[in-house]
Amino acid sequence: MNTKKHKHPPGDFAVWIIIYIELLTFGLFFIGYIYSRRSNIELFNASQLLLDQRAGFINTVLLLTSSYFVVKTIHIIKTINTQEAFNRASNWLLGAIGLGGIFLILKMTEFVGKYQEGINLSTNSFFMFYFLLTMFHFMHVVLGMIILFNLYQKTKIGGYTKKDHIGLESGASYWHMVDLLWIVLFPLIYIIR
Repeated sequence: MNTKKHKHPPGDFAVWIIIYIELLTFGLFFIGYIYSRRSNIELFNASQLLLDQRAGFINTVLLLTSSYFVVKTIHIIKTINTQEAFNRASNWLLGAIGLGGIFLILKMTEFVGKYQEGINLSTNSFFMFYFLLTMFHFMHVVLGMIILFNLYQKTKIGGYTKKDHIGLESGASYWHMVDLLWIVLFPLIYIIR
């Protein structure tokens, strides 16, 4: 029986350093949010009611599904190396990019709606955190989509194989981090009272 033990997570080690730094940065923001919330529970609860939980939930489903599409891509590349497989794998990536784009459109709609209601960073401490955290995450989604597009281009031409797919795993790891951050952000900002 041939079992291969990984000494570190999949992908390039440098990407994991970036991921750990990003998680630490968001973690500090989360701690700041929780600390501020403890001081102003009523203000935070009242402000939370002004958010569209349905849009936040839809965005959660979009990112979870896009991560699943990325997993499907990696599975195909690791098991089959034919042009047909490269086409199927790249189509899964294209689907992930599309779902990321829908996430961005929905989030932009939320941002614009809040600004039209006169709500911005200086409205109160809840909305300061809301905009800082979600806009920072938004920028990570944009970067993640750029990474996915580059992975798509290379996958389409058969640039990854069963034996050489570390770049694909690195990009996928970044995208999964973006998904993980939203999984924490959504309940923290939209739901927990």
